[in-house]
Amino acid sequence: MLGTTPAPAQAAATITVSAAAGAPGTAVTVTGAGFPKKSRGSVVAGTATASLTTSSTGTFRVSIVPAGTGTMDITATSGTTTARTGYTVLDPTPGPKGIRFGVGTGGGPAAGGELDDVAALAGEAPSIVLSYKDFNQPPPIAELDAVRARGAETLLTWEPWTWGGGTEQPAYSLDRIAAGEFDAHLREWGAALGRWGQPVYLRFAHEMNGNWYPWAAGVNGNTAGDYVAAYQHVHDVVASTGATNIRWVWNPNVPYPGSTPLDQLYPGAAYVDVVALDGYNWGTSQAWSSWQGPEALFGDGIAQLRQLAPGTPIMIAETASSELGGSKPQWISELFGYVSAQPDVVALVWFHIAKEADWRIDSTAASAEAFGAALAARR
Repeated sequence: MLGTTPAPAQAAATITVSAAAGAPGTAVTVTGAGFPKKSRGSVVAGTATASLTTSSTGTFRVSIVPAGTGTMDITATSGTTTARTGYTVLDPTPGPKGIRFGVGTGGGPAAGGELDDVAALAGEAPSIVLSYKDFNQPPPIAELDAVRARGAETLLTWEPWTWGGGTEQPAYSLDRIAAGEFDAHLREWGAALGRWGQPVYLRFAHEMNGNWYPWAAGVNGNTAGDYVAAYQHVHDVVASTGATNIRWVWNPNVPYPGSTPLDQLYPGAAYVDVVALDGYNWGTSQAWSSWQGPEALFGDGIAQLRQLAPGTPIMIAETASSELGGSKPQWISELFGYVSAQPDVVALVWFHIAKEADWRIDSTAASAEAFGAALAARR
């Protein structure tokens, strides 16, 4: 009897997903291998279905928006071959205490993959996404749409300068803004945001009490009075376009020795919907810096905001910690504990970027673990 050579066994089919978790309405890419060649089938993610057609090597690539809540299987089937993997649709809503979780990433609102990664790290999709634009850019409607599609809102930072131009930029001095030289640009933004129609947080000329931006008092020929006049003028011109969906955010840096007093810069209750603070624990990452606990960092600034704007919601609009000089995991736990105890603090936005220091949530595995635990516990 002649021997026969058995046919080679076919490798088991597998699928991979571009992200392990994401916000509702977020598309993922499903990639498969080991399926029947040149065959048709489907990908199912919750109640959503997408068609697939495999290549001559039995692979496919399909985009799908998972529909449903919580953890689910994403399943691919072609003929009698099936493979599956897990996926989680994250809850974008704030916890019962009302403290909202926000984030800023290097790629900004358009970098959906970065926001998916943050959601997976934190165990919760951010409900606020931080954005930056200077005075040379048009209204970022596509980015606003992308954030809204994730079930979140944009904290849009509007900076009156040209990026990279340094602190001395006479073309953008505050007295020129208040005198109306940029009114056409202001009206363009106001009209576009008003037509867009959905809620957007707009923080104009933030961290004005420091000395590192050309709109700061004492820089670029500006005074504190110039700042107030420019802020009020920008508000009034934008409001004149009928953009009632804008929530105006007045946002100094945490006060420090030598910073401009906040009471000299506050434009008044009629011009502010939310007050905010930016504050970072630099640790020993800089020659001039030292480790600061959350209460030491934010306590005085929050107290001043309460005096200036009683009853106004407070937002921590930018914060993060270095790893150098102390325990970042402990600092993260203390931060969420401190903020959760402040009844008027409504949101905390983490600066998830390695810049002057490694501010990222996952600068170490221990910091990432602490962040997820602290965020969950704040509920």
